[in-house]
Amino acid sequence: MVDAPKGPLRLVCFELRGQELALPIADVRETLPIQPITRVVLTPSCLSGVFSLRGDIVPAIDLAVLLGLARTDVGDESRIVVVDHAGSTIGIVVDRLRDLRTIDDTLEPPPSNLTASVAQLLLGVAATTTGTVRVLDARAILAAEPLRALARDEEKT
Repeated sequence: MVDAPKGPLRLVCFELRGQELALPIADVRETLPIQPITRVVLTPSCLSGVFSLRGDIVPAIDLAVLLGLARTDVGDESRIVVVDHAGSTIGIVVDRLRDLRTIDDTLEPPPSNLTASVAQLLLGVAATTTGTVRVLDARAILAAEPLRALARDEEKT
């Protein structure tokens, strides 16, 4: 985990399995309705496939699988959150969008009951009037082991 940013922090919030998660707005290019996603064989299970974003092929990851949960069932409210960070672009499939939020307080560290592989994907958590928001680290998601393995495979070809 990197040092949690000091407030205020503007967040794009979304829901996954009834949990509110967020990404810093600086890392979010846009949000989209679910696009046709083409499954790619012999890729990590967290990779839902790829989709076309105005002619660019973008990987779509199933954040639930990356967090150790069952695969996301895409529904009418499902969306893709397009993340741009350090020159890399990915789409994250989520159950539905929530509100934009501004967190004024410093983020708390991830709870100690989370596995290390999940905790490392978080910048921290924030308590709000509607519950806890888990703030994801875009850098850590892009560098997650299953996606690093995929990047190594692409470098070989």
